[in-house]
Formats: sequence, C-alpha cells, structure tokens
Amino acid sequence: MRVRVATTVLGLTAVTVLALPACSTPSSQTKPTASSATLTGIPVNGERQTAPLSSAALERLLLDESDLGSGYTRTPQRPARHDDVTVLGCPTLAKLGGDAVTGSSLDFPRKAKASFTYTGDSNSGVSEELYSDTAGRLSDSTGRIFAAITGCPEFQLLSGSTAIDITTQRMSAPQLGDERWSMLLTFSADGRDSVVKQTAIRSGNVLLTVSGAPALVDQHLDKALAKVTAPR
Repeated sequence: MRVRVATTVLGLTAVTVLALPACSTPSSQTKPTASSATLTGIPVNGERQTAPLSSAALERLLLDESDLGSGYTRTPQRPARHDDVTVLGCPTLAKLGGDAVTGSSLDFPRKAKASFTYTGDSNSGVSEELYSDTAGRLSDSTGRIFAAITGCPEFQLLSGSTAIDITTQRMSAPQLGDERWSMLLTFSADGRDSVVKQTAIRSGNVLLTVSGAPALVDQHLDKALAKVTAPR
C-alpha cells in the first residue's frame, strides 16, 4: 500500500487523496542550513507593490509538458477532500488549527495548479502551484507554516482511521526570487515511505511551490520561476 497523502505547502500540508510515489529514503541528504533567510526570507519592505494576478493569469504561467520535456503527462485535478485531520506531536502546527493543517487557511483566492507524472519512472511525479496576493500576506503565511512544520522533526497525522508518521528536514533553498523556503518530508504508513521535497519561491506578488520527487523538484524549479518572471 502506498502512502496516500499530498503535500501542498500552500495547500501547505494537506492530507488529501492524491497518491504520492513510494520510494526509499535517500542514503544521504543535503545538510540544512541554520540561516534565518532560508526560513523567514528577506524583508518585503520597500518592494514595489503591484496588483495581484488573477487565477486565469496564473494559469497561463504554469509549467506544461513542453516546458518539462518528453515523458511527462499532466494528471487531472482530483476534487478537494476535507477529511478530519488531527496533529499529534507537533504543538506549533496543531496550534494553527485544522484549517492550517488541511491548507484552507492558506487557500488564497488567486491560484493555479498543475500536476505531472513522469512516464520514465511511474513512481515519480512533480506538481506546481502558483498564488498571488500582496507580498506581505504571501510572506507571512508561507513563513509561518514552513516554520511550524520544520520546527517538528517528527510528528503524526491522523486522517480518519489512517495514521501517517512524518519526519521533516529544513533544506537550504536556492538563492532565487525575493524569498525562498524548502523542506524534505518523509511520510510513512503501513511500512512504506514516500519522500517529498517542497520548495517555495516568492517573487513580488506571486508565490510558486514545486513539490514531488526531490530530483524532479531540483530539475524544474528554475524553469518554473523563469516562466513566472518572464516579461508580460
């Protein structure tokens, strides 16, 4: 049985029914830095404020198969599910309430999402989410949830009758955009593990997150940001 969870970290860690690939935990991982810039980013004061983009505009900025290259297939979006979720062993995350755990408190009205499977490896996939709001609101929400999740190296989620053990590791994010956050999460259930990397980059009033198999996230992050920041 595969671990059936989804990490949308803006969704941020929503427990929805989206199958993540089962893969072994890497034998070596990049050591996370203690830099506060990785966790909280850089100040947004002094940035030129522009109007948030519409969902339709964000949709046009998403990666597509031609951007990713051969072997990628876009997967249909599944209807959102709102199962009861309980956090055990992470008071900072639990304190934010059920809405934060399921992602609804970070459900910015202007958003777009695309998910892809990689046919070269049926157990690999990558997804991208775009959000637009004021720079301050994007920064505050993202930093607050990343801090809550990575502040607990181990915790458990109960979704219905399913118990999911989660370990987290703050990662060093590439120096892109105005602010950036990154983490590695391992989900364990029924003796199987799923390892997911999630990196979020804020550029002005747009936030992008790329999630999925660690190698695919690293491979396509630059492409995603380039498409978002291209002259329009």
